[in-house]
Amino acid sequence: MCSATAGYDLLEIPAFNADKLDAELTCHIFTEHGVGAACSLGLSLDADISSDDSAIVAAGAAEHDKALNFAAAVGASHLCGILYSALAKYPAPPTKQGRVNCVRELKLLAGKAADRGVKVCLEVVNRYETNLLNTAAQAMELIEGEVQHPNVFVHLDSYHMNIEENSMEMAVRLCGPSRLGYVHLGESQRGYMGSGSVDFTGLFRGLADIGYTGPITFESFSSAVVSPDLSNNLCVWRNLWSDSGDLAQHARGYIHQNWRAALIAAQQAKSSKPAV
Repeated sequence: MCSATAGYDLLEIPAFNADKLDAELTCHIFTEHGVGAACSLGLSLDADISSDDSAIVAAGAAEHDKALNFAAAVGASHLCGILYSALAKYPAPPTKQGRVNCVRELKLLAGKAADRGVKVCLEVVNRYETNLLNTAAQAMELIEGEVQHPNVFVHLDSYHMNIEENSMEMAVRLCGPSRLGYVHLGESQRGYMGSGSVDFTGLFRGLADIGYTGPITFESFSSAVVSPDLSNNLCVWRNLWSDSGDLAQHARGYIHQNWRAALIAAQQAKSSKPAV
């Protein structure tokens, strides 16, 4: 397994059409290579739990169940992604009824997932991919103000944060260690880490300062190797890389170096504080 060879200890599995995936074989492969699993999902417009249409909401709930069943079967620790709406560009803000539907279904998913030892993490994405959660503040408002379930957490993604957040560090601090449950690292153009405009220094500083201990995963896309359906859905029109092994190894080294530097800086800041 390339991920294990590159030094990763967790691999995220897209759980689209999860009922058609071989959970037993997947679990065997992951166990054989000593790699942990997480699962992700993005709902479609015809399975959108934030819809006003009860049939569409029911279809989204069914997709939740399929993904959760697969996640539990492969021993995944987290189910993350756009679980609260469709992964799509919307022509208008969410409706009041749609939000009510979303909250209800997220509560149901959170309860089922808790019973099976899986954390539910809602990915905050940019305005062109959802109309519901574009910032950490919106995610916290939905989770703490409306869903109010202990098994629902925030999933931050540096690619989307680079578009929507004023500050990487402050977004992390806003969520804090009790609500930030999952982190995606992706460059501004979806390519090699450090080759774009994402403020990884600020992001890692925030994570170190709050004592974050959850998964930190690397995410990158190129239409040269990613499936056409996913590439088109994510608007990946350029081939920024073709060697996934080199990309993965570079990212692992970049993450390790920056995470270590942030931890050292956080420790130095604590030790330099005057005694009260």
